[in-house]
Amino acid sequence: MIRVLTVLFIAMTRLAMADQPNTASGPADLIITNGKIFAPGANPVALAIRSSRILAVGTEAEIERLAGSQTKRLDAKGGAVTPGIHDAHVHFLSGSIGLTQVELADADSVEELEKRIVAFSQRAPNEKCIVGRGWVYGTFQDGLPNKAILDRIVPNKPAVMKCYDGHTLWVNTRALQAASITRDTPDPEGGIIVRDPVTMEPTGVLKEAAQTLMDNVIPKPTRSDKLSALRKGMAEAHRFGITSVFDAGVDREELELYESLRANGELNLRFTFALTTRRNMSESDANQLTALRREFPRLDIPAVKLFVDGVIESHTAVMLADYANKPSRGLPETNQEDLNRIIELLDRRGWQIVVHAIGDGGIRMTLDAIERAQQLNPLPSTPRRHRLEHIESISQADIGRFGPLGVMASMQPYHANPNSNIFGVWAANLGSDRASRAWVWKSIQDAGGVIAFGSDWPVVSLDPRLGMHTALTRQTLEGKPDEGFLSSQRLPLVSVLNAYTYGSAFAENEEGQKGALVAGSLADVVIWDRDLFSLPVDQVHTANVRMTILDGRVVFQQKEPGFLPTSSFDTKSDSPALIPKCIRTKPTIRFRKSKLYLR
Repeated sequence: MIRVLTVLFIAMTRLAMADQPNTASGPADLIITNGKIFAPGANPVALAIRSSRILAVGTEAEIERLAGSQTKRLDAKGGAVTPGIHDAHVHFLSGSIGLTQVELADADSVEELEKRIVAFSQRAPNEKCIVGRGWVYGTFQDGLPNKAILDRIVPNKPAVMKCYDGHTLWVNTRALQAASITRDTPDPEGGIIVRDPVTMEPTGVLKEAAQTLMDNVIPKPTRSDKLSALRKGMAEAHRFGITSVFDAGVDREELELYESLRANGELNLRFTFALTTRRNMSESDANQLTALRREFPRLDIPAVKLFVDGVIESHTAVMLADYANKPSRGLPETNQEDLNRIIELLDRRGWQIVVHAIGDGGIRMTLDAIERAQQLNPLPSTPRRHRLEHIESISQADIGRFGPLGVMASMQPYHANPNSNIFGVWAANLGSDRASRAWVWKSIQDAGGVIAFGSDWPVVSLDPRLGMHTALTRQTLEGKPDEGFLSSQRLPLVSVLNAYTYGSAFAENEEGQKGALVAGSLADVVIWDRDLFSLPVDQVHTANVRMTILDGRVVFQQKEPGFLPTSSFDTKSDSPALIPKCIRTKPTIRFRKSKLYLR
């Protein structure tokens, strides 16, 4: 299927490029020249933009014929020119708020964690609770932290540190006291209060649903705080060349924030949303989801987010066999019967279904439920394109099911970064055999599945270059391990870029609007400071974004000498706050490609 997808994509793109551009509405507004354009064809080096759309891609002579007296020009100086990066899995509000908290990502020792927490505490002495996120299990000798560390460095107020994967909290004694958590507090449904095996006292670690016990301890940001954070988050996305994101789980309160930004012309990023829902969803719950979508007609809300399991590091991902170091197969969010019922219900109502599925047991449960729903429900008028998110440990028998079922494999490459967390905790929990068959995006693609790449921000950095590096090399930035972790799953740069652009758009039924630099597509463009294809694969991550263009408007420009427009292009006066166009619009151009749909 992936070969068919690629061939059709190339054919569709060539048809679009072969079409004579329509100049009846006037010349190009902007021309980019001297670039290495990432688009099928005879090595295109230039492109033209009119309003919010790509006008044409081709040679400099072909594109120059589209210029007028007011056309502005940009010299890419030999750098790569790609579609805007489409992050297929983020938690945007959480990530944006995280920009104002203790950043623990990439802290590779307990000492470094302590240093960052202490520094933040000293900078914010009036904070009632010190909040941070990003620590990894492998930093700690036993795979989990202990309250004693936080008690020593934050003794007088609650401290709450969220793990990088969002599935575990690390808290101090003051936080436990504020939440009234004692040795007698029962585990909440779907959650675990980790306890000392001798004293049964809470150790300061809360897994899965037990994290909600801290809801009244962690200070809640105000509406103004959240709006300010979202503005910072969008600016951060632009800095990394990101023009579209899929937000994997929002509620009414979050949608109200985005609608407020949209109404004020401040939503200068393309958002697609999946709604969160509660466990054991009913018909009544499904009615409420439909009503909620209707409340926000200007926002794009095609999907519902479900969970089938947790994560491998905390032994909560659902496995087909016991963990290597614990007699447990994980902590399922639901059973197969109820998952079948919920997915059939949502599929029948036309929702795109997005499922967090990490363990091989959870992945099989979800694929089985989707296959059953497709057998029971009539074929919809538009492709289903249900999605599995993460897909870390998968059985060999299930790799080939994505293509025939038309299920998208939405994966986050940087999760597979072979750092101390992977080798210290993740692989130990999984066992060497299953660890050797994990994050198999190349195998899924080769078997006919379509891959969409994202970050899972704030679980890891929003910077797509980190995920690109992992997908290309299966090594850390330092080149470890020497032989590469699961090197057989390395992808070529073309496939990696496709997964971050066209594949992610395809997963939203939007490949006719974005994800490729072809005539008629939305003018979301990234100009890089170097030609990505001339770099060794282990150096691609060193390239920087020089300019991000969204809807034909510059929203980010690297302030560096030597990268200046060849004609005046004032990014302040020429790039006002973008208005509703930056909400993903419903398709108006489809490039004659209906056969491209997966059923």
